[in-house]
Amino acid sequence: MTIGTDPILLEPDVFGAFAIGQGHGVGNMVYLSGQAAINDAGEIVGEGDITAQIDQTMANIKRALQAAGSDIDRIFKITVYLTDMNNFEHIMAMRHRYFAEPWPADTTVGVQSLALPELMVELEVIATRA
Repeated sequence: MTIGTDPILLEPDVFGAFAIGQGHGVGNMVYLSGQAAINDAGEIVGEGDITAQIDQTMANIKRALQAAGSDIDRIFKITVYLTDMNNFEHIMAMRHRYFAEPWPADTTVGVQSLALPELMVELEVIATRA
């Protein structure tokens, strides 16, 4: 059990089946688990379509952040895990679609695979909350 944090609770929570918390609030900070293109029914969205996967992942991030009293505009750190670095241009487009200057701090990592073979991208964020 995690003590001393505000766990982020969502319903439905597709992470529960994997014994993973959505994230935690600590003071005015929100730390999310890595998010991917999985909808509320536990289905992968956008198989083979990196833009659709990014959009679903960002929708998941927004939902989790809002449950914690935050939102996308409060993200100051993002870590991107890509299974194909040829898709980096889509990450650049994502930055311009969802963020503005001053840009969030960013780390982008190429990985061999993610938790499910159909997933192309996973995003992990840290944000503030009011």
